[in-house]
Amino acid sequence: MLTVYGSELLTKPPKADGKVHVTYWEKWTGAEFDAIKGVVDYYNKSQDKIQVDLLSVSGIENKTLMAVSGGIPPDIAGLYGPNVTQYADDHAVIQLDDLCREGGIKAEDYIAPYWEAGMVRGHIYALPSTPATTALHYNRALFKKVGLDPDQPPKTIDELNSMADKLTKREPNGHVIRTGFMPGEPGWWNWAWGPFFGGKLWDGEGKITFNSPENVKAYEWVQSFSKKWGASALQSFQAGFSGTFSSPQNPFMTGQNAMEIQGVWMYNFVHMYNPKLDWAAASFPAAKPGLEDPTVIDLDVLCIPVGAKHTKEAFEFLKFVESQKGLEMLCLAQKKITPLKAVSPGFIEHHPNPFIKLFIKLAYSKNAVSTPKLGIWAQYGDEINNAFSEITIMSKTPKQALDDVTNRMQPMLDKYLERLKIRGEQ
Repeated sequence: MLTVYGSELLTKPPKADGKVHVTYWEKWTGAEFDAIKGVVDYYNKSQDKIQVDLLSVSGIENKTLMAVSGGIPPDIAGLYGPNVTQYADDHAVIQLDDLCREGGIKAEDYIAPYWEAGMVRGHIYALPSTPATTALHYNRALFKKVGLDPDQPPKTIDELNSMADKLTKREPNGHVIRTGFMPGEPGWWNWAWGPFFGGKLWDGEGKITFNSPENVKAYEWVQSFSKKWGASALQSFQAGFSGTFSSPQNPFMTGQNAMEIQGVWMYNFVHMYNPKLDWAAASFPAAKPGLEDPTVIDLDVLCIPVGAKHTKEAFEFLKFVESQKGLEMLCLAQKKITPLKAVSPGFIEHHPNPFIKLFIKLAYSKNAVSTPKLGIWAQYGDEINNAFSEITIMSKTPKQALDDVTNRMQPMLDKYLERLKIRGEQ
């Protein structure tokens, strides 16, 4: 159901103010919603022809599809980056090529992966709003406590393993009470370990490659933590933190997890729940030479759904959001990076995250990875998560788990590509 933010707009007709009212659905709540509301309010006050009516909508990736199929879509939808291909496949969002050309929005103005995230088969369907990269976050105080140099984070996987061993602590009965590192914490990018080790999830043409040697090696590394510390001990330890990410009980905040992969937004939660925490961020360690600065490209996007009543006016607002002023206003308020190559001195100077330059640098990394552009990614991602669980509880070897996923997903990919071919969209 729709959240309370702006929900009065569902029951009250637009005011007879002579303006074109553009309905904008966004998934954010709390401080993130306040950030986009500030941008919307600024735009609404800057001109007198268009009124953007902002609503916070939970489960937006499903509800927008339902609204499109029902013929009552919003004029703008704020989706997640991995949603774009499925929406394009379903003909649920419009191509923005001509509008971007007319509006002066150009690929060369953006950091490449953020522009490319909105591209499907050569056409632009979505524009970036707030992007992110991931890095290794680590507890400097714990480094000092076990005799590690807090100014020398691990640069290789071997160094990460060694430091994690020193930082992990357990009781005589085997109960783990502090982890140095857990590949499953927070568990949002279980798919990325293979690419971090040089693997690919598919070959870009027609073959699922999840069981490639590089991917198998990555998940053997994942399983090594269970073998070393005990699968049940780690499972029990991690179960105690279920649902605690956005809270003072987050294991990184409490010092019960010394190192973890996290996004640029992690500063917000540290600042909110444990501002005295002595922490730092660094590039995630390289699995082998040539794979330095691995990072996950993450982002939110803006689309215009098929059937939108006010396409022209909706794009006028998108043009403002995509301007340097609009994006920096939004991204600074959410304390993220900007998707644009041009960055004003004020954006860096006033950004509260002390490691913001690192996160911007990582967006340019040749080893940045993102989810594959497949309309069946939701199913593939679920299969990978299930395999990750089987690997960490040691019910399967990594090779068995990856073979099983590959064998299940290949027929699904074949059917998906055949559908595209029949529709002339491959």
